[in-house]
Amino acid sequence: MSTVHLVDDDPGVRDALAFLLRSRGLSVRAFDSGPALLDALDREMPQGGPPKGVFLLDVRMEPMSGTRLHDELLVRRLRNPVLFLTGHGDIPMVVEALKKGAFDFLEKPYSDNALADRLEQALAVDAAMQAEGAQAAERSARLASLTEREHEVMTRVAAGKLNKVIADELHVSVRTVEVHRARVFAKLGVRSAAEVATLLAGR
Repeated sequence: MSTVHLVDDDPGVRDALAFLLRSRGLSVRAFDSGPALLDALDREMPQGGPPKGVFLLDVRMEPMSGTRLHDELLVRRLRNPVLFLTGHGDIPMVVEALKKGAFDFLEKPYSDNALADRLEQALAVDAAMQAEGAQAAERSARLASLTEREHEVMTRVAAGKLNKVIADELHVSVRTVEVHRARVFAKLGVRSAAEVATLLAGR
């Protein structure tokens, strides 16, 4: 299940935010500091893979600011949407974080409904990214299942070359090319050269 990973070092604010988001039906994990979140991720990621969901970070925290925590998430190659809660004086820092790929920021005081709505939008983005990642992994697995010769045939089929041309280039018979072509289509789950080209373009 996708989760809002909330980090705020103010227990009152943290508890209030967690209550608000849970009342909207969102799953929440609350942490009192950046290091606490990173420790949890470092323990869990080797077994469970990257976390699903979004990160909601306060900017001004001790001992690690929200923007520094964002940098640490990027070091771990986590691309989940990141939202910041910020005071007016923190905006220049958050603008820099936006340049690094942060999803959005909400300036205090913020509307509870606006915050919850924006988090739901971010969770939808994360779900789409997770699905795209799964499709990419499946595509890579299919391509990896090809033999070297099948790969040679595949790239030429994708380029629109006829079987006879491929046979001449590979110094094999047309019948051999037909066999390899059929195996490529079966392994990749495609029915045409156009679909092969589209699959390769999406690598």
